[in-house]
Amino acid sequence: MVQGILKSMAQLLALHPDNPQERLLKQAVQGLHEGAVIAMPTDTTYVLACHLGDKTALDRIRSIRRLPETHLMSLLCSDLSSLGSYAKVDNAHFRLLKGLTPGPFTFILTASREVPKRLLDPKRKTIGLRIPDSVLCQKLLSALGEPLIISTLILPEEELPLTEGYDIKERLDDVIDLIIDTGACGILGTTVIDATGAKAELLRQGLGDASRYLS
Repeated sequence: MVQGILKSMAQLLALHPDNPQERLLKQAVQGLHEGAVIAMPTDTTYVLACHLGDKTALDRIRSIRRLPETHLMSLLCSDLSSLGSYAKVDNAHFRLLKGLTPGPFTFILTASREVPKRLLDPKRKTIGLRIPDSVLCQKLLSALGEPLIISTLILPEEELPLTEGYDIKERLDDVIDLIIDTGACGILGTTVIDATGAKAELLRQGLGDASRYLS
């Protein structure tokens, strides 16, 4: 680990939401490669995130949220090409994904062999994936060069996610490594769509409206 990236207290990086500073993005990417658990805003809520191949960081996220191993995480992807590397997308659902991305949607899809088994639904072999409509997320994913494992930042026994960087630092200062702060974030999660069957199905209504594609 590089001294100064992972510490006993979380580092807060204040980034511009539409023009994030490249130097600070590089710090976040370096931390992720070194095993950091970070809090970051998306186009919906703040999430906890870590490197795709880091089992220890994933276990830390589960511990922070007190989630069982059966709780499924999602992958945050930069675009359809990236998403297509980690899931099987047939022609029937390509129009759905193309029409709703980037945006506040999580798609449940059959996972490809690129997805670590610890992230899969053990029975269905599926994974949740999303492509955010967020400049910050897109630039961070581009700099990282691969998807992130994410989980909505809702603390145990609470119903709503944390929305402010300073609040996250105050409450999680000793259990996460880095906080990306671009200002207040929302409380409504993604709309979740199951696209594993012949017909896509709405599993949870969230911020996004997919009605024109699911009628």
